[in-house]
Amino acid sequence: MFYDVVVNDWGETTYVPTTLGNVLLMALLAVLLAGAVIFARRYAAGQNPQPEEPAKKGGKLTAKQLVFCAMSIALGTILSEIKIIDFPWGGSATLLSMLVICLPGYLFGLGAGLMTSIAYGVLQLLINPYVLFPMQLVLDYLLAFGALGLSGLFAGAKRGLLKGYLIGILGRYVFTVLSGWIFFAEYAWEGWPVLPYSLVYNGIYIFAEGAITTAVLLVPAVSSGIAAVKKMALS
Repeated sequence: MFYDVVVNDWGETTYVPTTLGNVLLMALLAVLLAGAVIFARRYAAGQNPQPEEPAKKGGKLTAKQLVFCAMSIALGTILSEIKIIDFPWGGSATLLSMLVICLPGYLFGLGAGLMTSIAYGVLQLLINPYVLFPMQLVLDYLLAFGALGLSGLFAGAKRGLLKGYLIGILGRYVFTVLSGWIFFAEYAWEGWPVLPYSLVYNGIYIFAEGAITTAVLLVPAVSSGIAAVKKMALS
C-alpha cells in the first residue's frame, strides 16, 4: 500500500514509495516543518523577548522562522546535487549542503534543528529513494540526516556554527557507518572487513566536505555574514 518492491537495473530489490506513500511522506515533512517553526519561535522569543504586543510580534516571528527553515531545506536539496568532488568508488562532497541544513539548529536551537534536518531527510527520500531494507531507511534518511540538527547544541556558543556543524557531521557519520556495516556488507572492497570498509568509505566523502566547509567558515567575512544572518533571524 505504501511502497512497491522493485528490482533495479543492478538486480537489487528496493522499496519505492507508492503515490499514497509519497503523500504520507509529504504530510510528515509538513508536520516536521511546522514543529521546527514552533521550536524556532520559542527559541527566538527566549533570546529576544518582546513583552509588548505579543500576538503581533509572534506572528512576525513565526513567518520569518518558517521562511528560514523552509529555505534551508530547499537550498540544502539544491546544493546536494552540486558535487565538488565525485569519488570514483562512490560518495561525493557537495557544495556546503550539510552546512545549510545545520543552519536552523544554530539559528533557533536544538529542537528546530532536529525537526528541520529530519524533514530534509524525508525530502531526500521523496526525491531520490534508495532503500534496500526498511531499517536502512531509518538509519540513512531519518537518523543520519537528522543528526545534522545536533548543531543546535551550540546555538549560543562562541563559534557555535562551526562547533555545531562538526558535531552534526560526526553524528551523520556514525549513522551512515552503522548502515554500511549492517546493510551493505556485499559492497565492501575486496579483502576489507565490513566495518573498516564502512568507516573509510563514509569518512572520505563526509569529512572531505567537512574540511572544505570548515575552511569556508574560518574566513572572517563568512563568520561576520553568518552572525548578521542570525541577528536578523532572531530580531
